[in-house]
Amino acid sequence: MNTILLTVDAVVFGYRDGRLFVALINRKYAPFQGQWALPGGFVLPDESLETAVQRELREETGIQIQFLEQLFTFGNPDRDPRQRVVSVAYMGLVRPSDFTIMASTDAQDVAWFALDALPELAFDHADILNLAINRLRAKLTYEPIGLNLLDEKFPFGEVERLYAAILDKPFDRRNFRKKFLSFNILTELPEKAATEKGRPGALYTFDRDRYETLQREGFIFEIR
Repeated sequence: MNTILLTVDAVVFGYRDGRLFVALINRKYAPFQGQWALPGGFVLPDESLETAVQRELREETGIQIQFLEQLFTFGNPDRDPRQRVVSVAYMGLVRPSDFTIMASTDAQDVAWFALDALPELAFDHADILNLAINRLRAKLTYEPIGLNLLDEKFPFGEVERLYAAILDKPFDRRNFRKKFLSFNILTELPEKAATEKGRPGALYTFDRDRYETLQREGFIFEIR
């Protein structure tokens, strides 16, 4: 009887300069030695899935995330050429500037790749990534999770750029601004953003406590 092994994989998205990125590692060992892949690895006997994915992510990339959302379980019998391996995939959002990424253990390199410039991925990781992208795009329309990708203080224009980049669609600037500010989950700060020309723009921050309070009261967030 063949043993079925259990692994975890992490899809970690980052955002900068109007583009969405994903963290990938370059594999040190076979199979797929030298190819790019999602960070991840085998679950140890005494680990929970959540502990395993956080450990693998920390060891292979240096990225630490308190919360990773379970995405899906991938169990195609041929997904790993070594033997039958089932993987539980997770998804997380970070600000790339918060981390100095560093490869270790099974990874010989780690890098941020823009979604429009991805290398060929090992295993079935292209399928995992595509599912994660679709999940992120869907969630972005009914939950302001994208704000976790921005700095603590940001000009409102970055919110629009973020949504346009992830959802891959243009927005009417005036209507988008009016609708988003009507949710009353952003706080305008007294300080201004420096600009090369024109008047300094307002800076905002995400009022997480107010959003959570509104959620408990039945608040509906929707951006289409």
